[in-house]
Amino acid sequence: MYTLRAADRATVRTTDHPTDLATTRPAPRRGRRIPARVRGMPPLLAAWLLTRLWLVPAALKISPFVGGGGLDPSVSKVYTGWYAVLSGGSFPLHDVSWQYPPGAALPILAPGLLPGLGYGHAFIALAALCDAAIFALLLQAVRRGGRSLAAPWLWTVGLAVLGTMPWNRFDLHVTGLAMLALVAASARRAWSDRAFGALTAVAAVVKVWPALLLAGTAGGRRTRTAWVAAAVTGAAVTAGFALAMPHAFSFLAAQESRGIQIESVGSLPFHVARHLGWSGTWAAKDGSHEFVGPWVGGVSAAMQVSTVVAFGWLLWWRHRADRTAARTLPDAALAATLLFVVTSRVISPQYLVWLLGLAAVCLLRRDTTQRPAALLILAACLFTTLDFPLLYRGLRDDAAWLSIANLYVRNALLLAAAWLSARRLWRATVPTRRTA
Repeated sequence: MYTLRAADRATVRTTDHPTDLATTRPAPRRGRRIPARVRGMPPLLAAWLLTRLWLVPAALKISPFVGGGGLDPSVSKVYTGWYAVLSGGSFPLHDVSWQYPPGAALPILAPGLLPGLGYGHAFIALAALCDAAIFALLLQAVRRGGRSLAAPWLWTVGLAVLGTMPWNRFDLHVTGLAMLALVAASARRAWSDRAFGALTAVAAVVKVWPALLLAGTAGGRRTRTAWVAAAVTGAAVTAGFALAMPHAFSFLAAQESRGIQIESVGSLPFHVARHLGWSGTWAAKDGSHEFVGPWVGGVSAAMQVSTVVAFGWLLWWRHRADRTAARTLPDAALAATLLFVVTSRVISPQYLVWLLGLAAVCLLRRDTTQRPAALLILAACLFTTLDFPLLYRGLRDDAAWLSIANLYVRNALLLAAAWLSARRLWRATVPTRRTA
């Protein structure tokens, strides 16, 4: 007689009952969890599209978004005048508002390539394309790296808060190049360092500030590769302009006479001094509105000294820091740019576009040290828009207390962002010295 083994009998007993049969069935498959970045994509796309459908037509002065009127004077007068001179084969020699490296001719001349549009509308259309390309770049970086949507959200909201101003300046073009350079460096491919250096150089030849991106390059071969690529590209582009068009370096003389622009950190004591009997005033000078009068020269010199001190701090940080982490390059770029913005004799509204772009690239990395600085920059965008254009006339002409208070808050936010950015960068990268 066949006898079941104990294990087999246990199996039979277990399977004799329907309730036991139910326990042996595989559990039903649960639905796959949708990543948060995928769930958040439709609201992000809707926010970007709706804000741009409002702001770009507003910049173009297309009804019913605005009540008519001409284009922003920066486009209709300044850039159009530069275009007329540059398209004739020369740089604006006697125009004090031309204070840019020769590469700035590229975004000024580019609208002339668009058929069927007047210069002003073509300029704004190209700026809108730059904004769309930057947004697509951030989305691609999010998709490729599995990152959060904080970066494209910051760009979408921050640029919208700044109103129509970004589309009426060529800073979107430069910021896009700088952001592309940082994203290329993060790819960690054989060509990454060369691409980063070359793109940084092209951006710096348009506006000088992107050269600060080189502050955070990793030591050794990577720094040599990036810096050599930047030097060769920058020299080639600059030489090409110098050979093709006269007066390519006329912008250098224009920088020498810069004073204290009425929105800069250095202007803050003069706004209060106007109520205390100070004999100075403001004047349209060097393409901006600057203070003139007693003590202005001393404050201007102090601001230049503070810029030198900031540069010295960056050199000391490079000497001490461990720059091998991938987050260090964009974090250092934002910290360096913030330091030079707050120590500059000029803080124009478009400077916030630079800071937003660099902060967005920082937020592509979860381990970034710059989240607090990014939030402060976003808050500063709101007060920048209140300052220009809403409260600007009261600040300039009437020294209105509301306008002054708004400027103090905006500049305090930028100072706090610069201090936090530099402090957190130092703590994250400089090894702590331990005493025996």
